[in-house]
Amino acid sequence: MTRYNSPISRRTALRTAASAALVSVAGCLNNDGDSGTPDDVTDSPDGHGPLQRVAVEGTTLVVEFSPDADVDQINLIQPNGELFGTRDVAAGAQRVSFAIGTSYASGEYSVIALRNGDALAETLLSIQPDLEIVDMGIGRNQPEKMWNGPRDEITEEAFVTVENRGSGPDAITKLLFSGDVPYPSDEEGTNYADSDDVSGIYDPKSESEVNQVVISAGEQITVYSSRSPFAFVPGAGTSCTEDEQSGEFELALETQVGVLRIANKYDIQYSASSEPDGCDITLSET
Repeated sequence: MTRYNSPISRRTALRTAASAALVSVAGCLNNDGDSGTPDDVTDSPDGHGPLQRVAVEGTTLVVEFSPDADVDQINLIQPNGELFGTRDVAAGAQRVSFAIGTSYASGEYSVIALRNGDALAETLLSIQPDLEIVDMGIGRNQPEKMWNGPRDEITEEAFVTVENRGSGPDAITKLLFSGDVPYPSDEEGTNYADSDDVSGIYDPKSESEVNQVVISAGEQITVYSSRSPFAFVPGAGTSCTEDEQSGEFELALETQVGVLRIANKYDIQYSASSEPDGCDITLSET
C-alpha cells in the first residue's frame, strides 16, 4: 500500500537535509530502467503534484514528475531513516531512477522532491517481496515442464514454479531437497545445503549452475534443480525396494531479501521394484 503526504513537515525536511550531508550518494542515474511490470505505483492525488508516479520496475525504483515541476533533486530514504541515494534533476527531465537490486532492505521507503534544499513533496512506497511456491514436479513424470534437453538429462531433475506476490524484487539463491528423496541436498546426498558456493539451481540458457535467479514483483518464474535430487544413487538417500515405500520431503528456497527461506512439504511414494532405480515416484503436497 502506498500513501501520499504533502506538504512536508519541518522535521522531515531537516531529517532529509541531515541525511544528505552525512551519507554518501548511492547508485547511478538510469533513465532506461529495468524490464518488468510495475507493481506498486503512487500517483499525485490531483494529477498536478510534483511527484506524478513512483514505481518499482524490475530491480529499479522509478520516479516521474510533471514537466513543470520545480524540482532539482530527488532523495530516497530507506525504512531505517537513512539516505539510500539522491538524484539531481536536469533541466527538462521528467524521470530519475534508483537501482535497488536485490540487496535492499525491505519496508517502507520515502521519496522526497526538493528545490534548493527545501522539501516540496513526499511519497511513501512499500517495497516488500512475497514469494510463494505454486508448483513443483520431476522431469521423469512431467518432461513437458522441463527445459528442452535430452530426456536422460532432465529425468532426475526437478522444476519449481515460484510467484512473487509482493511489491519488490527478490533473488532465489539456493534450491534444496531434504528428507525421503532419492538424492537429497544434505549429508545423505549431494551435501551442498551448507555450502555458500553451491546454489543447486540450473539455468537452461547458460547450460550451467547459477548463483541466483532474480524474480520481480508480480512475476512468476520456473527454476530447475542442477544436482539431480531424484537420481537413484547407491548408498545415498532412498532407493527402490521390492516393497512399496512412502515418506516425506521438504522443498526449500533460500532468498536474499524477503523472509530468506520459504519451504513446502510433500508426500512421496515409491512403487515396488526389483531394480534399485526402477520404481515409479508419485508426489503430493502435504
